[in-house]
Amino acid sequence: QVQLVESGGGLVQAGGSLRLSCTTSGRTFGTNAMGWFRQAPGKEREFVGAIIWSNSGTYYADSVKGRFTISRDNAKNTVYLQMDSLKPEDTAVYYCAAQFSRLNIRDYRSYDYWGQGTQVTVSS
Repeated sequence: QVQLVESGGGLVQAGGSLRLSCTTSGRTFGTNAMGWFRQAPGKEREFVGAIIWSNSGTYYADSVKGRFTISRDNAKNTVYLQMDSLKPEDTAVYYCAAQFSRLNIRDYRSYDYWGQGTQVTVSS
């Protein structure tokens, strides 16, 4: 089992920044990727970005590219999502997830474990 705990959400004005954290514990050996997703009310869960565990390669959705950055701290077993230049349309519950397969990292259905989510609200 793998446990994921997100933190760092909140309310911010448009143009501001937030940093989300995802701390992992349990049997994380064999993780292929850690992903960030978001879900707004009435919408499907949406890929935000992911980091490949073996080489720290990162991938982003076009909607956040250049504004969001994923990084990791191995010593703290934590993955971060730095969000800059936030827009009202970034408002959603943000989830981190762990993938053990090598399937499509952009597809939320390919992930095996999920955090509880953290709310991000961007006011205009």
